[in-house]
Amino acid sequence: MAEIETITVSLLGKKYQVSCEEEEVEILEKSAKYLNKKMGEIRDSGRVVGLDRIAVMAALNIIGESIISDSDTGLKDKELGKRVESLNETLEAALVKNTQLEL
Repeated sequence: MAEIETITVSLLGKKYQVSCEEEEVEILEKSAKYLNKKMGEIRDSGRVVGLDRIAVMAALNIIGESIISDSDTGLKDKELGKRVESLNETLEAALVKNTQLEL
């Protein structure tokens, strides 16, 4: 059974603790770094205000990039749906936790 680790990632200066399997830590760290970059680009554009909206827009942009990229490799819709669902669950959990911390 894989070991579960809790790591801290930073998105737009806010820290989030995320649990994952030990062998997924590197991928999670790279994903968080990429998400932070995309969220920063959206924030800096000035068109979207609010962390929640920035996060949703970044997620949509990343999924769009993934769809374009994966269509070249033949990723099945079912697999893509699972990836989108997983990303949404992770994002929602982080946003809920952030909201609780602010209260």
